[in-house]
Amino acid sequence: MRARTIAPVAAAALLAGCAGSPGSPAHRNDSPVRLVAYDGCGPLLDGLREATAARVGPYGLGDAVPLMRGGALPKAEGAVPDGTTRNAQLAAPQHSATNSHEPGADEPDTVKTDGRRIVALARGRLQVLDAASRKVVHTVNPPAKTAWTGNAQLLLSGDRVLVLSERLPIRPLLRGAEPGIVPGGALSPQTDLTLVDLAGTPKIVGTMTSGTGYVDARQTGSVARVVVRSTPDIDFPMPKDPAGSHDDAVRRNQERVRKAPLDAWLPAFTVNAGGGPARTFRTPCDQVSRPASYTGTSMLTVLTVDLARGLGDPSPIAVAADGTTVYGNGSSLYVTGAPPGPLPGTRSAAPFQESTDVYKFDVRGGARPRYVASGAVPGRLPDQYSLSEYGGDLRLATTSAGTKPDGSGSQSSVVVLAQHGARLDPVGRVGGLGKGERLYAVRFLGTMAYAVTFRQIDPLYAIDLKDPSRPRVTGTLKISGYSAYLHPLADGRLLGIGQDATSAGRPEGLQVSLFDVAGTPRRVGVHRLPGATSASEFEPHAFLYWAPSGLAVVPVTSRDGGPGEALALKIDGTGIREAGTIRHPAGALGGAVTRSVMVGNTLWTFSDDGARATDATGATALRGGAWIPFTGA
Repeated sequence: MRARTIAPVAAAALLAGCAGSPGSPAHRNDSPVRLVAYDGCGPLLDGLREATAARVGPYGLGDAVPLMRGGALPKAEGAVPDGTTRNAQLAAPQHSATNSHEPGADEPDTVKTDGRRIVALARGRLQVLDAASRKVVHTVNPPAKTAWTGNAQLLLSGDRVLVLSERLPIRPLLRGAEPGIVPGGALSPQTDLTLVDLAGTPKIVGTMTSGTGYVDARQTGSVARVVVRSTPDIDFPMPKDPAGSHDDAVRRNQERVRKAPLDAWLPAFTVNAGGGPARTFRTPCDQVSRPASYTGTSMLTVLTVDLARGLGDPSPIAVAADGTTVYGNGSSLYVTGAPPGPLPGTRSAAPFQESTDVYKFDVRGGARPRYVASGAVPGRLPDQYSLSEYGGDLRLATTSAGTKPDGSGSQSSVVVLAQHGARLDPVGRVGGLGKGERLYAVRFLGTMAYAVTFRQIDPLYAIDLKDPSRPRVTGTLKISGYSAYLHPLADGRLLGIGQDATSAGRPEGLQVSLFDVAGTPRRVGVHRLPGATSASEFEPHAFLYWAPSGLAVVPVTSRDGGPGEALALKIDGTGIREAGTIRHPAGALGGAVTRSVMVGNTLWTFSDDGARATDATGATALRGGAWIPFTGA
């Protein structure tokens, strides 16, 4: 396999893509991760075949996988979305936006608004509501063979909506296969992008389909970067005799790999737009790279879609690696993933160490992303809130499990990576956080970081990062329970959404905590709801904070299976108080509140069954409200 290492100058010019995966026979070392480009399609195919043949088993990649009958796979306030016209912005009332990590990088969600209209994915359709009349004015059905259910999400820019959805196509059971099992690699998810024009009567103006799994996306202005992953499209036959030789089955599958064409690894992106014939795009060989220490069997691809221009060539870039977490801030896009473990049938000379590979890309403007640098950190990241770019440095919070089976050897760290040419090198670290515990929530705010670890009690750590080479813990607060999501407020305050817990660590119910972190952390307010949980604990998009009135809205579900509701809390300098609750009818889909947005003085709450528009001010604030049912499957 011939490949060339990207020197710092060359790396700055490479247009390439993202993070770490099941890999090649090459032994992974501890040197900084860097990307390597290929000299052409021949070396690229040789490397992919070699890596995949080393990982294949008797049932293909990943051994046997369950036979699924179809359907979708499980999976802060921002600015007014870019792309709207000046007149529309002037006419629209003040409104909330998706609770995204960074204000410069909008995130896909199930509900979006521009202040004049609200678009929501519910009951398998796109529901378009007029905020002024409080009515559903249009519904849009998905195109044929596409399902807007499960993890379907949307982005909004001006009059354009991009729906991102994933589905698992139905495949017939192969002859000779055991019931409920298909060979690895024979069943792949599909990612569908559907562009809808809302001007006048809504209409679908373009679709893109690919044999990939959806990872995540970020949008700045009208330009979206969509991250997808794929495994080789190779049909591995079931062993003719399940009791036969394991080695013979592996050799047969390896032979299939060595004969597979390059297109088996490079997914096709098929675009239908403008009424013309379908066009298919694949990643050019010179836009594919791999980590220097291994080649993955998966392919991680970044697509560029400008909602204002419509669907066309997505300018794909790719890395022969895997990735699961995406973080963006409008100018940089980071993708992280776990590097491969030991090869099947081999023993590592040293214990396998958890680590996370990190890849940075420059996404300024609307052109193809540009690879900038890469690195690695020990441990695992819980989510995208564990990353933050500040002053050119990347700060990460990770948990290392340790070697004890009961998890008592785990601990967390905050690491600072600085860019040196094409490398992200560690320049500072503070470790030993929450020994025997794991990270539950992280928030980086300027030169400070706040981290919550938990096993029996909740230590909230304040970490000073003013000197990136010398991070230090400046305060610790221990309380019962934990916060699973931290939201920044003004005046040095932090709101935590999580669970109260017993002294033994058993969760007892929803706990919303208000922290003063201007100095040594202290809790200045708390609201508890015994026996309840909130989607905001694991899905930040479900949380709303409306700064103009200090209103926080949290969806709540009771553990006893009662109807869900939205809990409205008033946050001020002296604490937290309950402002009201909003309930939805217990419709066919349960009536659980999933999202909320503010438009003017109206609080909108959403469930799969419909929306409720409730006045948030006046004598009848947060009482009753108009119910708008959704239609669909």
